[in-house]
Amino acid sequence: MSGRVEKQSHSLSGVKCVVNSCHYYGHGDTCMASGIEIQPRNARSTQDTDCATFIPK
Repeated sequence: MSGRVEKQSHSLSGVKCVVNSCHYYGHGDTCMASGIEIQPRNARSTQDTDCATFIPK
């Protein structure tokens, strides 16, 4: 499955991801995407945010 960004062989430094149903999920709660996009621009709380990089496995 190809995504919006490349899936790399090493984790994205400093990013913890616990969404094990994501295409980019890596062992140990890591993100294997080459980059991430968080939306929306004018979010005011954690609950307002969304990982736009997410793609289901």
